[in-house]
Amino acid sequence: MPSLNLLQLTNGFKAFGGQKIFENATLAVNEGEHIGVIGPNGAGKTTLFKILIGEEELDDGVIVRSQSLSIGYLSQHDHWDEHEAGNSFLERTARLPLWQVKSMGRHLQVSEEIFAKPISSLSGGYRMRIKLMGLLGQDPNLMLLDEPTNYLDLETTLVLERFLQNYNGAIMLISHDREFLRRTTDHIVEVEAGEITKYNGNIDDYFEQKELLRAQLEAQAANQEQKRKAILEFVSRFGAKATRARQAQSRLKMLEKMERIEFKPVPVAAKIKIPEPPHVGRSILRLENASFGYGPREVLTHVNLEILRGDHVAVVGLNGTGKSTLLKGLAGTLPPMKGQRELGYKAQVAIFNQHVVEVLNPEHTVFESLQEAASLGITPQEIRDMAGSLLFSADEINKKIRVLSGGEKSRVALGRILLQKVPCLLLDEPTNHLDFQTVEALTQALNRYTGTLVVVSHDRGFIRRVATKILEVSNGRVHLYPGTYDEYVWHLQNALAEATTEPSVTSKKTIEQATPGVRKKERDKQIRAIDRKIAACEEAMAKLNQSLSEANQKISAGENHPDLIRQMAEESQKLQDLEKQWLKLVAEKEAL
Repeated sequence: MPSLNLLQLTNGFKAFGGQKIFENATLAVNEGEHIGVIGPNGAGKTTLFKILIGEEELDDGVIVRSQSLSIGYLSQHDHWDEHEAGNSFLERTARLPLWQVKSMGRHLQVSEEIFAKPISSLSGGYRMRIKLMGLLGQDPNLMLLDEPTNYLDLETTLVLERFLQNYNGAIMLISHDREFLRRTTDHIVEVEAGEITKYNGNIDDYFEQKELLRAQLEAQAANQEQKRKAILEFVSRFGAKATRARQAQSRLKMLEKMERIEFKPVPVAAKIKIPEPPHVGRSILRLENASFGYGPREVLTHVNLEILRGDHVAVVGLNGTGKSTLLKGLAGTLPPMKGQRELGYKAQVAIFNQHVVEVLNPEHTVFESLQEAASLGITPQEIRDMAGSLLFSADEINKKIRVLSGGEKSRVALGRILLQKVPCLLLDEPTNHLDFQTVEALTQALNRYTGTLVVVSHDRGFIRRVATKILEVSNGRVHLYPGTYDEYVWHLQNALAEATTEPSVTSKKTIEQATPGVRKKERDKQIRAIDRKIAACEEAMAKLNQSLSEANQKISAGENHPDLIRQMAEESQKLQDLEKQWLKLVAEKEAL
């Protein structure tokens, strides 16, 4: 049975000023599809999302939406009050009852303790989870997610990945993280040069199909060019001869009718060349029994660590455990509260993080800003090459910093670090705000880099290819992880799987002692009993919700009788108790 078409964009045209974003763009999104949206920065991916949700209008073209279409949009911006807790945010934004929202998002692993805290006090990973649950509470059948993995730690990325893999609705997902797209999507939409092209399969299939299609077009074009040359040669030789004039004219007409095969030029592959670092001693940086923190609070304690010349180190750990604090401590921008930090012979470090954007001079051009930070001996052409590899065209290199977007400023700051020609680079989430081609170029450049590198990133493909050592930050301590990065990811995935599927002690014992037939029969019996309890809970919650709704209407009409207020308080408490009971039952069923 064919899937339902949720929306159809036809002949879409959109321009800002003189810049065309889309021209004759066409796109169909069907029920249940998981679509990765890719393309160069500035190509119009976020603009496409805003058009689909109605924040922007097409200049020309038509969007036909199914009557059943319900879109939920997860933007990069937050929409909650500063002191609002997770529970109140979900109650305010969701159309569905709170217990149902929490049920739908149970794989996101948010505890009741987290829901009760102010969202502003939570890590970026938990903020993203609550935003996503708020989106689920709107009950959409198409979710639009704009760079959802930016600033997420690996654990939250894996949780989100697993959630999306099991999500039955349609998804459109903008991301530059190849590993994430590979695991969560079954179609790819390419937004490039004003066109929107949809491919079946995941990101690997996309690259294979695109390469194959291009090879076919190039072969057809070469064959056509040979025919054109043969016709022109015939006309040149025989066009003036009366005996061949008719044939020559006939072939010229054939040439005019011949459809020219056209294909988009291959985008110029970005190449980043990091200047060779100066020669330094074997030991770059050493921390001895160091503690780091803010005010009286220690974040990291008893850090003993030595970074050697040529080390490529990835720092991993959950958000909020102190990865960025460690980088600041290594850079010297955060002095140790205790212990020692020692630089090796002739060693220097440069740090890239989101805060370095704040020190950019707003009146400088892109070129001037890069030139200001560049090491002596770096030529103007090398600065222009670096700007170009970071997506700044010949015209954009003269733009003032003050008119750049946040992502563009971040790329300028990254370029400044790479041009400093220091022997040790400290990079905190360097791939954010970069497109596929630039992430690939940066990956290759850092892989070849002969200097020392310490990097924090959630991009698994990037870390896998760049890092040779893994530092894990957890519980206020820093230690060298004994295995590879793939082993670390595997270990974390297993821990997350156990956290969501761990059966009860009784269930384990039953499973171990029973034969397969008895085990299944017993499990089915337990599930049926839980289903009955869940149904009873849902029926009771529905009645309480109806009663509370009627009481609210009476109060809105001016009826404020004390008994009514007391009734609402009692029913609200009963509803909370039932929600907790319902969540427990669902977790038991999930475990079985």
